[in-house]
Amino acid sequence: MRFLFVHGTGVRRERHDRLFALVRERLTRRFPDAAVESCYWGDRFGATLGAGGRSVPGLRRPGPDAEPDPVDAETAEWALLLADPLCELRVLAEAGWEGRAGADGDDVEDDGFAMPGVQPAGARVLGLLAAVPPAPPRAGDELGALLYGTGLAAGFAAALETTARSAEAARAGARAAHEPQARELATALARAVTAAALARAGAEADCTGAERDRLVELLTTRLGGDARVPGARAAAVLGRLALRVTTQPLLNAWRGSLTVGATPALGDILRYQARGHDLRTFLHARIAADPAPTVLIGHSLGGIALVDLLALAAARGEAVPGAELLVTVGSQAPFLYELGALTALEPGAKLPYGFPRWLNVYDRQDVLSYLAGPVFPGDPRVSDHEVGSRQPFPACHSAYWKQDSLYERIEQAVAEAEIG
Repeated sequence: MRFLFVHGTGVRRERHDRLFALVRERLTRRFPDAAVESCYWGDRFGATLGAGGRSVPGLRRPGPDAEPDPVDAETAEWALLLADPLCELRVLAEAGWEGRAGADGDDVEDDGFAMPGVQPAGARVLGLLAAVPPAPPRAGDELGALLYGTGLAAGFAAALETTARSAEAARAGARAAHEPQARELATALARAVTAAALARAGAEADCTGAERDRLVELLTTRLGGDARVPGARAAAVLGRLALRVTTQPLLNAWRGSLTVGATPALGDILRYQARGHDLRTFLHARIAADPAPTVLIGHSLGGIALVDLLALAAARGEAVPGAELLVTVGSQAPFLYELGALTALEPGAKLPYGFPRWLNVYDRQDVLSYLAGPVFPGDPRVSDHEVGSRQPFPACHSAYWKQDSLYERIEQAVAEAEIG
């Protein structure tokens, strides 16, 4: 009897050698007379960036002292606004303005007096916000035409009401005593309404950055402000925060290195889906090279390739010689079968006659592991076994190989199949 281990996605020589040494040691301890072999395929059939990553924008990571890209900064601000449309208003509501602005824009001390009967500047802006029609006409009104053209019209009324009725708007309005403050308040309110409408539309929005900015400009103008100059106080605070807490600038800065780092894992799967025949041919040759009864152990993508190979061969009436038991560990084969993305089997098709016993091992914390039994109901050849490493993903995807329960279950399956 022999065991043939087929590694998973993203594994290259150094990682394979460490992993296989562990598997071999554990199997040899339980099966001292068995041959334990590996089928390493990562270098030959794994994915690489054939053009050196030239397809990846931003492959070169910017230096630590590089200034933030203005587009990245703007994108980050809007990511924050979409997550919390009232965040700029909250800054104004909590921080407010110091004193009042003088002719040069600097703050000067407020004398605490106001003309009787004169409406505070912030209250006037809130009144204008309340007067904005919740359903501007589609024709003859640029705001309405833009809302309908971007898919934001359906959620505009709710966005308007949520912003106007918010405690943040009321507090910020109460603190905006003078015209420069009112203009900044108008911009913040317009951005809040626009962000709320975008958030409600979600993926259904068909809105470019230019259209979004024009919406803010139109709304700000209706509120008596000037959207061409962002509100200084809220924008300064939120701009810095957005660059720290949102993912887009980080993704942009690290996209090249992230792509290169993810290429072995994700690329192996994509390459197998497009050119899996070569790997399956290689596996078939390795299995058939020794006539001894063989237990095939496939991890992750290795399990997918083995399921495809065995099912295709069985469907042709040419069962792979020596393949007596299949063990998949942390495999996506059942999920791909459900999706219709498994090469060998259409969704709903049964495993062909001649397919060997199949033990499928999973960990419910491993988001790359799936159940085989429920998608092949009533097939006595298929069984699932759960192990628990108590590790979160992705550590749990590789933690199977130190679990005694895995090898105990393999030992039981070998006995049930009467291999020896």
